Amino acid sequence: MNYNDLDQRRLSYLVCLSLALISAVCAIELQPEPDYGPAAYEFHWSVHDPHTGDIKSQKETRKDDKVVGQYTLIDADGYLRTVDYSSDDHSGFNAIVRREPTDIKIPQPALEPKKLIATKILAPLSPLVHYAPKALLKGPEPSEGNYVSVSGPTAQYKY
Repeated sequence: MNYNDLDQRRLSYLVCLSLALISAVCAIELQPEPDYGPAAYEFHWSVHDPHTGDIKSQKETRKDDKVVGQYTLIDADGYLRTVDYSSDDHSGFNAIVRREPTDIKIPQPALEPKKLIATKILAPLSPLVHYAPKALLKGPEPSEGNYVSVSGPTAQYKY
């Protein structure tokens, strides 16, 4: 076999490989991204639980890239907080916050005096630190120092 035959084989191999790659690239058909139309929505929700004092609401609308909304809630001090907000590409996010006094009283948990009861310890508590017996130590015995193992509650995780 001479060098010309070897060069011709390499050249034909490279030509075939190039044609295969070009046909593979041409076979891929690029699809334009589908147009889902303008983004638009509107929602609102509210909670009114006089037992816990949880009173709040929100409403929001969006048309294309402009969002306008408002939410209200009763703060812990009984004031009504109202936030009007808007967001768009030109102005960014803007919010106006108002606080107004109300006659709504937020229920506070009843503070009952706690009764502390002392109990008599019948047996001394066992220590949480245990010295390891020398028979369990592996390797050469240390020349000095005390080595202990500590036992206590362990965490268990359930997934």
